[in-house]
Amino acid sequence: MSLDATIWAWRTRQKQTKGGCLKPLKKLVLLSLADRAGEDHCAYPSVGRLVEDTEMDRKTVLKIIDELVEDGFIVDTGERKGRTKQIKVYRLVGVKGRESVPTTVLFDVSEDEINSTNLGTVPTVEQFHQFPERVPTIPLKSPNNGTRNLSKNLPIESKNKKTWLCLKKLEEELGLISDAETIEQIKTANWFKREQNAFETYNAHKDLCGELMHYHFADWLLNARLKYQSREQQPAAQNQTVQTAKPKKLSEKQINLFAQKLAHHPEVSSKFAEAGESREQFAARLAMKLSDPEQRKKLAPYLKQVGFEGNFE
Repeated sequence: MSLDATIWAWRTRQKQTKGGCLKPLKKLVLLSLADRAGEDHCAYPSVGRLVEDTEMDRKTVLKIIDELVEDGFIVDTGERKGRTKQIKVYRLVGVKGRESVPTTVLFDVSEDEINSTNLGTVPTVEQFHQFPERVPTIPLKSPNNGTRNLSKNLPIESKNKKTWLCLKKLEEELGLISDAETIEQIKTANWFKREQNAFETYNAHKDLCGELMHYHFADWLLNARLKYQSREQQPAAQNQTVQTAKPKKLSEKQINLFAQKLAHHPEVSSKFAEAGESREQFAARLAMKLSDPEQRKKLAPYLKQVGFEGNFE
């Protein structure tokens, strides 16, 4: 997430063209892109993610992106991201830094001005600049950047955080693509830490911000869950294959079942049914025939037609 890009997006003034999308909708899509932009002011959320953010339909989002490109607010870098290498990478045009990095400045003031009672207990911006001290320059990539503003009331876990992973952000990402039950299964899975280590090793050489790490880790975990579930289901499938082996002969329950099926078979009815015999009576007589191995062999071709797959001995 780039604060510079978000501020820039808020300050833009959208163009309203005849037949084009409304200006508020265009700014909403631009804000969504800016919210997901990195330090290089490039963003590559999927169209589905933009649809989720803006609550607009896919066709409208695609049209607005084309208009933003035409208006000169974003430009297609030609780079593609994602597993399929089809997600376009857009650069936000005109984003400027806040220029908030302090520089080394020596203010020349007299000692009387420093000790003046007019300074007050809380100096104003102009009064602060009167102090004859050097303000140190902090490199952008310094690990100490921003630590002087860390609140004293923050929990120890936040102050001593050494990893990019935030479970709350991860749950938010997973919540966009799965249900609460799936999220809980992933969090409590014994393979979670193993997959986290593998994910970090895979992305060690990539310069990804925390937002993108959580975005890709959510997809990684869902794929891992499917992988482990398939492994667990393989033994069950094998046991099911053994249990569903073809029966060697008809049981009493099967005899009654197939007798009913044969009673409704047109060819069996024309050959074996007696005049004036009801279908229930015919089914009962067929059940007696199926109980006799010799009679059952005569009905074997018809038994196969109604679904019996065992032998007839």
